[in-house]
Amino acid sequence: MNGLLEIAPAAAVAENVADTCSLDNYLAQPDHTMDARIAAAREKLGTDVVLLGHHYQRDEVIRFADFTGDSYKLSKVAAETDAKYMLFCGVHFMAETADVLGWPWQQVILPDLNAGCSMADMAEIGQVEDCWDSLERAGLTGDLIPLTYMNSAAAIKAFCGERGGLVCTSSNARGAFEWAFARAEKILFLPDQHLGRNTAFAMGIALNEMVVWDPYQINGGVTPERLKAAKVILWKGHCSVHQRFLPEHVDRVRREEPGMQVIVHPECRWEVCQKADDVGSTEHIIHAIERAPGGSSFAVGTEIHLVNRLAKRFAPLGKRVITLDDAGCLCTTMYRISPQHLAWALENLVEGRVVNRIKVDDDVKQWAKVALDRMLEISTGKVGA
Repeated sequence: MNGLLEIAPAAAVAENVADTCSLDNYLAQPDHTMDARIAAAREKLGTDVVLLGHHYQRDEVIRFADFTGDSYKLSKVAAETDAKYMLFCGVHFMAETADVLGWPWQQVILPDLNAGCSMADMAEIGQVEDCWDSLERAGLTGDLIPLTYMNSAAAIKAFCGERGGLVCTSSNARGAFEWAFARAEKILFLPDQHLGRNTAFAMGIALNEMVVWDPYQINGGVTPERLKAAKVILWKGHCSVHQRFLPEHVDRVRREEPGMQVIVHPECRWEVCQKADDVGSTEHIIHAIERAPGGSSFAVGTEIHLVNRLAKRFAPLGKRVITLDDAGCLCTTMYRISPQHLAWALENLVEGRVVNRIKVDDDVKQWAKVALDRMLEISTGKVGA
């Protein structure tokens, strides 16, 4: 995390946290024993704390959230809330974003510091700076804007903000691409190649006008000629959950479930998205099923916790929802946050202790906020230069 997390050493934690509030004591307890304790702590803390829950969280945790949503929706909440503490049930890049967008007097807590994101880890700031230097030597950066997906470290967001770019989510990726192409001829898109490819292709950009930059190869493994001809340079990164969905999963649904609609997240492979009936963010998926008439059926290509939650929610309304891959696709890092972690963080707050605070360095925060503010303003039409 390049020093972006403010994490006390284990020895300091042992000195500052009473034995009764040791995380080990919580982890030894069954899930259901945490419910009453979480509710009691929430009541004591009142409006001082707001609990944000991403759609991919397990049911035992997200049930306590004040706000649920995808990364875009929760980032807007983070920018607008006046709670003293934001307790983020998500992964580290989301908590960083909340810290960047929040007020200086607000503090962001991530119940488990091990809740990371493999996609975000695929673009390390040193690698991205090396890529930019290579593109600069090739004379390409003068007409190139870097964009990063929300699923990236704060340092990557700051990198884009400082170079005239911005952040996007799967909800507003097309708007971000349109904004960038109005200002430059080329885009460097980080770190999810699939979202970048699907977004660009939907805008009419041919596959042969995109190249993939592999940070582990010399000059990204791309010839100078291909780089100069490309409109979009895609970073070689992906979501380990969504990449598991394959074209044959769509073919199986078509064969075994005639009439079922296939709707997938744009982090899925291009080949999967091309076969699907609909492609969109988690919020888009939810709204599509909400709007569908009774008797509709959907095979959904996204994280299994959300799919199972949708299946339960819409079954009484006569709508059937299944996962596109019947093996199930679990986001293991989202799953790390448990009721025990949540109770531990809340009860420490009741006792006046802030554990697992996420704090972005001020120099990184400045430019990351520029990039995030541009993202939030795209939908309002307020963004200028």
